[in-house]
Amino acid sequence: MRPAVVRSSLPWRDPESVVRHLAATDDVVWRDAGLDASRGRSIVGWGRPATGDVRDGGADRLWQAVRDDLADVEPGSDPLGWAGWLGYGFGCRLIDRDATAGHRPAATSATTAAEGDAPDVALLDVDRALVFDHAARSVEAVARAGDPWPGRVAETWGDVPVEPPVPGPTRASSGGSDTPTARWRHRPGEYLDLIDRCRRAITAGEAYQLCLTTAVDVAGGVDALEAFAHLRRSSPAPHASFVRIGDVSVVGASPESFVEVSTDGLVSSSPIKGTRRRGSGADDASLALELLESEKERAENVMIVDLVRNDLARVARLGSVEVVELLAVHSYEHVHQLVSTVRARLAPGRTATDVVEAAFPAGSMTGAPKRRAVELLAGFEGAPRGVYSGATGWLGRDGSAHLAMVIRSIEVHRALAAAPGRPARPAGARVGVGGGITISSVPADERDEVELKAAALLAVLGVSAADGGPVRMS
Repeated sequence: MRPAVVRSSLPWRDPESVVRHLAATDDVVWRDAGLDASRGRSIVGWGRPATGDVRDGGADRLWQAVRDDLADVEPGSDPLGWAGWLGYGFGCRLIDRDATAGHRPAATSATTAAEGDAPDVALLDVDRALVFDHAARSVEAVARAGDPWPGRVAETWGDVPVEPPVPGPTRASSGGSDTPTARWRHRPGEYLDLIDRCRRAITAGEAYQLCLTTAVDVAGGVDALEAFAHLRRSSPAPHASFVRIGDVSVVGASPESFVEVSTDGLVSSSPIKGTRRRGSGADDASLALELLESEKERAENVMIVDLVRNDLARVARLGSVEVVELLAVHSYEHVHQLVSTVRARLAPGRTATDVVEAAFPAGSMTGAPKRRAVELLAGFEGAPRGVYSGATGWLGRDGSAHLAMVIRSIEVHRALAAAPGRPARPAGARVGVGGGITISSVPADERDEVELKAAALLAVLGVSAADGGPVRMS
């Protein structure tokens, strides 16, 4: 029997103020409902860190430990559990595990972390947390019974500012005035060629849709917490989060839910496929309507909905899988998106970790059919995606799960000194971006969409085009 949970009420503070005051340098996971949110919950959690990579079996061992730990469901323990990120490479490993014994396609080695990269899996065993109820304007400290931490937090709570300060500089000062520059993984012509390769693979019948991605690297030190402070103001999103584990931080303004699992076994997933920029006035409404009526975007979205239905059916009660939202336009600060939602009821004996194994990596970030899409994209993209295209969030001890897609996110690396068997890594940041390719894709439009998606994130890092538009591939 696990020990009981203790809860203690605290006066309202904005989560950002609390993180700045109590976790300025800690390993921490912060799920954010947003600046000045009037509803929903934000959660800040601390705990023992654990990381693992696919290449040496560490990710498998860590995931099995998490599965074993969460097998004993503990009602009323919200929000304690495991929180952090599952990288895209770990999702590819899960696909391999479903394959015939002994078969290891090239996709695995091409998609998992190399030395110096962010771990394929990084989680905190959260045993201390703060829950912020934005509607009630209240805060609750949660910990294991007998842990003196809630009392210590209460003693210093008065020192926490009620509201956060104006964010400071994101970039670490280098003593110079040079504007940071972005280095794209693929040059414009290279990315257009990759789009053409995707379309040829689709024409040949190898896939129906492929989510082709690239990345932008920005060199130099970045204050990850300041970056998130800027991002939560400039790009509010329903699944925003800040995760710092070890030398890597993931700064996220994700609009996309990967999976949600309730304590009574209701599962949902809300894939996004289809993007248009925001406009002004009548132009904005016209762009939203253009997205809604686009045959290419609608077909792409429906293909991924079918894939999600198939994934959830593997762990759902027979007949419970249903599409409750199809081809709805959701509008955010910088883009309109086409969103659908699939729901199901877990089959007896199935858990949130079973849902992850059935559905990860998300079809919205692979394409269909999933396994062949992963293999093709590994060869096309030529480098691991890292945390991007993975998932970040919570696996609760109460049986729940709240996992968002790692999109619209910045992966921040602190400088890492060389060590035996490990190369040195300079400080810097990476922005992953991508888009779905179908037979009807217009290559130049797909390239423009990728540049649009990167623009708001690069602006947070101090990288912007001279004319204020998206930073072009170079």
